[in-house]
Amino acid sequence: MRTLGVEEEFLLVDPRTGCPLPVASRALDAAADDPKRLPGDAGSRLSGEFQLEQLEVSTKPCETLATLAGQIAAGRVAADTAAQASGARIVALATSPMPATPHLRPNRRYAEMARMHGIVAAEQLTCGMHVHVEVSSAEEGVGVLDGIRSWLPVLLALSANSPFWNGHDTSYASFRSRVWNRWPTSGPTPIFGSVAAYDRLVGDLLATGVLLDKGMVYFDARLSRTFPTVEIRVPDVCLDLGAAELVAGLSRALVETAARQWRLGIPPAPVPSSLLRAGMWQAARGGLEGDLLDPRTSRPAPAYQAVAALVDHVRTALAGFGDSERIRYLIKRRLSHGSCAHRQRQAYAVRQRFSDVVAAAVVDTHGAPDDAREDEWTQPRLAARGLK
Repeated sequence: MRTLGVEEEFLLVDPRTGCPLPVASRALDAAADDPKRLPGDAGSRLSGEFQLEQLEVSTKPCETLATLAGQIAAGRVAADTAAQASGARIVALATSPMPATPHLRPNRRYAEMARMHGIVAAEQLTCGMHVHVEVSSAEEGVGVLDGIRSWLPVLLALSANSPFWNGHDTSYASFRSRVWNRWPTSGPTPIFGSVAAYDRLVGDLLATGVLLDKGMVYFDARLSRTFPTVEIRVPDVCLDLGAAELVAGLSRALVETAARQWRLGIPPAPVPSSLLRAGMWQAARGGLEGDLLDPRTSRPAPAYQAVAALVDHVRTALAGFGDSERIRYLIKRRLSHGSCAHRQRQAYAVRQRFSDVVAAAVVDTHGAPDDAREDEWTQPRLAARGLK
């Protein structure tokens, strides 16, 4: 079984106002001083991130989606327990709806990054979800990177969870991805074809002097420097557990499908990086509520058609992992309820208060996935999309 794990980044917020709080150091100290307060069998690792308004939770490698979902849930509890000890709550929002002035975490490397990159680093308060999927070798990993690149915008659309930025509606579903793309190495990669070509590009980027180290190679997907995995970096942190499970499960199926095609000598689709960048912009703009670029044609298509194409592409892999039924259910739920960005806008529309968005998101961060609504409106909508 090809294992998978995730890293989730969370905002630390004041539970009364919804404003980000720079208390990561205190939260981590509380977790270290009193480990009994944290779930003993969570299997997760709690750490700091770039800004003091953030915490990160990393799961262990998991063989099943059910195990991963359990670890994600327990990790969120662990992070929130540490946050509450410092007067904050964690919230799974990819950007802050409330105005924020980030505070850089005391770290020599981060300080140098801030010196080199100025306002890009100073404003970098975004939360993503990174999915690690096991590969057998660097050669297989590069083959996977070449094979998954055209499908990554669909994962971004499914995770889109950042419509607001510093007290404004951005008109995007995932504004985090637009902020993240300010970094010099972010975005899609070319088709490599070999480990040597991958290493050569990384080496050439380092030789430019615009990167501090290999950790700043921020490709949409890359070979992990630490684990024997491909690391898919495009998703927003997901508001609810079901969305996180969905994106992780589809990511593993994508990796497995690409690995099989690589072993069979099937060449990856030769989509130019410029079209992939346009596809990522389209996914960030509309999420599941707008059109996406169909990964097979690079032409506009309703989001549900692009999602259906992805599911069809990875169908064999999903069946092999025993994930078909669960992924089908989670997709039905996502398409019927709308994106996490849409849910944020619904929370704002009631009283037009960004603090309400954060308050609702705190609840959603820890809530169990609710059942898909099988009402008179949902049923025909799903049936029309071939998902009933």
